[in-house]
Parts: sequence; structure tokens; C-alpha cells
Amino acid sequence: MTHQTQRGTHAPIDPKKGFRIHFLIFLLVTPAIWLIWYLCDSTYPWPLWSTPAWAIGVLFHYLGIYVFKIKKQLKK
Repeated sequence: MTHQTQRGTHAPIDPKKGFRIHFLIFLLVTPAIWLIWYLCDSTYPWPLWSTPAWAIGVLFHYLGIYVFKIKKQLKK
């Protein structure tokens, strides 16, 4: 997988780096969402919908990069 740079050349994309960025953003944004909920309206815990959904997305991202990628390489 590659992406096009400003000069028109193709540079490889590191999937592990993409996962690390995704996980870091998840770790930074989730507490902020819960803080907003706590400060604004703590009657209904609406972050209970977004947090597990995003966590499932991070889990599948992890599985796609580290678990299933290894199995694909072993088959080759």
C-alpha cells in the first residue's frame, strides 16, 4: 500500500504506524468525551455508545495489522 506525496512519487505506508496513531487518538479523545459528558449533562451516559464502538474498531484494526497479517505471510 502506498500514498502519493507532494512531488508525485509513491511512498510506502506503514500499517503499524497507522494503528499506533489510531490507538493514541482513541486514548486521548475517549477521556475528553467522558469529561464533556461529566461536565455538561451526566443524566444519561451517552459516551457508553461511542466508547465501546470505537474500541471495537481499534480491536479490529489491531487484529488486521498484527494477527491476520502474520497468517497471510505464513501462507505465502
